Amino acid sequence: MTAPARPRATGGSVLRGLTAGLALAALISGCVVHRLVGPRLTGTCEGACSHYLSCKHSSSVADRDRCQAECPEVFGDRDSLMAFESLSCADAVEYVEGAEQQVAKPR
Repeated sequence: MTAPARPRATGGSVLRGLTAGLALAALISGCVVHRLVGPRLTGTCEGACSHYLSCKHSSSVADRDRCQAECPEVFGDRDSLMAFESLSCADAVEYVEGAEQQVAKPR
């Protein structure tokens, strides 16, 4: 007794499956690489200011100029700049602007 013949895939369905598989693999590997590598750390005031301003959602030229002027006074070396660039957005903004004061609400 012979087994029933399996239907053969057509060239189009094989190509679609291969394309979908490659797209899925690229998507997964892109996420994994970004997760493992993290953000690009420059160790420069330009990079630190870009990180801070993007976290603050500011594109103000005045904010950028102020950051560029103050940065060399605050950070003494490349390692400290890279450490700042690796902070979460909430921590980066808090580092620059200070913690918000917690005020008790009246009852």
